[in-house]
Amino acid sequence: MCLVMYLVILLGNSTFIVLTLLEARLHTPMYFFLGNLSFLDIWYTSSFIPSMLIHFLSEKKTISFARCVVQMSVSYTMGSTECGLLAVMAYDRYVAICNPLRYSIIMGKALCIQMAALSWGLGFLNSLTETVLAIRLPFCGKNVINHFVCEILAFVKLACTDISFNEIIIMLGNVIFLFSPLLLICISYIFILSTVLRINSAEGRKKAFSTCSAHLTVVIVFYGTILFMYMKPKSKDSAFDKLIALFYGIVTPMLNPIIYSLRNTEVHGAMKKLMSRHWFWRK
Repeated sequence: MCLVMYLVILLGNSTFIVLTLLEARLHTPMYFFLGNLSFLDIWYTSSFIPSMLIHFLSEKKTISFARCVVQMSVSYTMGSTECGLLAVMAYDRYVAICNPLRYSIIMGKALCIQMAALSWGLGFLNSLTETVLAIRLPFCGKNVINHFVCEILAFVKLACTDISFNEIIIMLGNVIFLFSPLLLICISYIFILSTVLRINSAEGRKKAFSTCSAHLTVVIVFYGTILFMYMKPKSKDSAFDKLIALFYGIVTPMLNPIIYSLRNTEVHGAMKKLMSRHWFWRK
């Protein structure tokens, strides 16, 4: 099941990236950020799913210290970056609906690149800080990670010393990179809702809401899973906690391209155009 979902992730996100690169109609800020999100989801899932699949099938479930650190660092970078990208995309929707006449001026190519680069840079910095602090800890036990993957909290719990400082840093990082973008997203949608409700025609309100529905759905799935994972009381059944983490790590990246493509006439048109080109060259 995980293998099938991983293949769907690779196919769906790769197709979305190809469409945004080849189709001129999709050369807009929204699809630029979606391309970044698809690229991120491919790297995020590729950092742990292949090794996890091998461990499912093998009796010897081992991973070297270096590979574990790389896996942990890459996945943490991608998770932090996705929070930033979702906030940037919320701002893009805010400008598109609340200031449509100046949208192309405000959301210029330079600003889009800067905001995407800032999201990637901050995500990398957050991951680097917490990874460096984690690998400096002394490990002297059996070093058995109680998780499907090298998750940072499961990793630091293997240390044979007090990890209170690491836990505080991880908690601060989660607050900054989870709740700060979520606050910006909420503020953006408050302004969007206020603007949409002032539109007189029902058709106009429906059209405005439809431009935000895909992004809002992704935000709800992404943050809903994370908040449930981190905010719920610790379960005695650790397997359930790990399954929730697996849902966040695999199902969410699989759903993203599906959600953004569903009922999206621009993506459907670009897909038909790409298929017709392929058919033409085969003939």
